[in-house]
Amino acid sequence: MTRPVLLSEHSRIALMHESGLTPPRKAPQFIAAFVSTLSAVCLGMVFSWSSSAIPILEKEFAITTAQGAWVGSLVTLGAFVGAIPAGPMAQLTGRKRALQILIIPLLSSWILIAFFCKYIWVLYIARFLAGISSGGISVAAPMYVTELAHVSIRGTLGTFFQVQITIGILFEYLLGDIISDIRTLSLISAVLPVVFLLSFAFIPESPVYLCEKAKLQDAQRSLLWFRGKDYEIDDELVKITEDIEESKRNKTKLFEIFKCKATYKGLIISFGLMAFQQLSGVNAVLFYTNKIFQQSGGSLSPGQCSILVGAVQVFATLGSTLLIDRAGRKILLVLSDLVMCISLAGLGLYFYLSEFMDLAAYSFIPLMSVALFIVFFSIGLGPIPWMIVSEIFSPKTRGVASSISASLNWFLAFLITNQFANMISAIGIGPTFMGFSVLCGLGTGFIVILVPETKGLSTEEVANILVGTKAPSPAGEKCNKMTTLV
Repeated sequence: MTRPVLLSEHSRIALMHESGLTPPRKAPQFIAAFVSTLSAVCLGMVFSWSSSAIPILEKEFAITTAQGAWVGSLVTLGAFVGAIPAGPMAQLTGRKRALQILIIPLLSSWILIAFFCKYIWVLYIARFLAGISSGGISVAAPMYVTELAHVSIRGTLGTFFQVQITIGILFEYLLGDIISDIRTLSLISAVLPVVFLLSFAFIPESPVYLCEKAKLQDAQRSLLWFRGKDYEIDDELVKITEDIEESKRNKTKLFEIFKCKATYKGLIISFGLMAFQQLSGVNAVLFYTNKIFQQSGGSLSPGQCSILVGAVQVFATLGSTLLIDRAGRKILLVLSDLVMCISLAGLGLYFYLSEFMDLAAYSFIPLMSVALFIVFFSIGLGPIPWMIVSEIFSPKTRGVASSISASLNWFLAFLITNQFANMISAIGIGPTFMGFSVLCGLGTGFIVILVPETKGLSTEEVANILVGTKAPSPAGEKCNKMTTLV
């Protein structure tokens, strides 16, 4: 006989307070989310390294513009490759073990760059290896955080991945401004993956994964670690186990999974969000920040502008952790994409008009536009797509769907970063940013029309919204919408 289920986990928390039961502790969950997403700090450092390093490489080793574009973009191509097997890998080895394995190629890439940077082909290999790690981590880390988080703080913890990326970006900008030696820069960057490996060893595996492998005692210990020893875990553990059992009973072939209405609608939403995130041009802006500010001719140095933009991004993304469980996902996405559209239009117009007139008195516009773009990207279109991908799919499809969505994201990131310089040469920097502005406008429309609000909802409740029903689907329906997120 199945247990009675409360209408929502939020109502369960309220009843706990009223009845004197101990609610789950938040501190262990915050610690685990922070430590696991140190891997995202490593990603951020990889992304922003090229902004500081490419000018040095051009000066010291005479690499060409085309070679510099490949050094910058091979990370995203590697990420496309690395994201594909990451979901199944996390299902097979566990979320924790997958993250520990995936950080190794990234660590290796820094060592290769430090000692063999004069060889362009070694730089290509190293950046591709760092990309493989980046793509895999972008799948496994959000999955791990989502599964350890209690629903009451799932949104807040879900923003940690993007927050940590921005911290990594800022840290590398700071290093690049004070260090002009590639070897020293790379060796210092190699320290953080080691810190991640050492600290993450003390954090438990996801309780969902442990239940999937029938390691119930380990799952109990894991939940007690995350929720606190005074929290009653039995109800939550039973729910996780029931959902996994139902997933096994309804196990189907891969092509049959995606016949499910909730799943293919979820794929449309996740593909759209990932596509519009990258078609906003965000990685082109981050990878080539220094060059953008060089062309603007402002009074601040390009390195100082990059640091300022990086700092703004960190604080804006931190702000999103406070807003995400209050304002909701959808309103932040709409606001984010709309303001990004306006800021890119202003940036594009500035560069276009600067070809015909002297705009020295308005040289603050690029910095202001980029800062505004980064702020609103960081509170919406940056963290939320990764979070929604983990929220809208059932346990059975989450690994594969996350891998496919992340692969699309990284493939588009590769196209944009690799062709950004070519687009500027072909049509100019002004029209290029205006084009990104138009795409942000289209993304805003997509979000308004198709993306549901998932704040405070279980995966089953989100699936009901996707299929257009308010009640749970029949128990025998082959499309499993049960949630393991509690």
